[in-house]
Amino acid sequence: MGKERIMDKLEKVEKLRERANVSYEEARSALEENDWDLLDAMVALEKFGKTSGPKQESFSTSYDQQQEYVCVKSKVEEQRKEQPKLGRSIGEAMHSFFRICRQNFFCIRRNGDLMLRIPLFAAILILLIIWRVAVPVLLIALLFGFRYSLEGTDDLKEVNTFMDSAGAAAENLKEGFQNARTKEAPKDSNE
Repeated sequence: MGKERIMDKLEKVEKLRERANVSYEEARSALEENDWDLLDAMVALEKFGKTSGPKQESFSTSYDQQQEYVCVKSKVEEQRKEQPKLGRSIGEAMHSFFRICRQNFFCIRRNGDLMLRIPLFAAILILLIIWRVAVPVLLIALLFGFRYSLEGTDDLKEVNTFMDSAGAAAENLKEGFQNARTKEAPKDSNE
């Protein structure tokens, strides 16, 4: 226990010496005079003018007084870059998917007239739930002049171009059947 007390006293002397910016002897004598109490020894040194009082500091949330103002947007971007890539990419993909589904609509037109306009999310749900019925109905409807498109806030030109080409392919298929039928009709009348 004697060694522990000596180490405790040496640590107190060292702490007081660092905090009060005084010599080892001054710190030791101040502690001895104040029964090894750090706070009382510090007060005694201040009374005798051996050390200055604690520094006054002020803090403010004002932009003008901030020495190191950090732009929030750049800080958020830094934190995004620090996130694991897999989780971030899946999360970003899901976020983008739901944003697109919320802001865009699936439209069905016939002869240029709008027949149906539903949110893209609802159209996807319908396809997922009753795909065995919905897919054939959509394909057959193409043959009867129905056309599909997506409308909304996003750039959907590529998707609409694909849907237009599907409509054109259905139109070509329909014309091919009609041409084949008209070519067969004269043969039947000659026989």
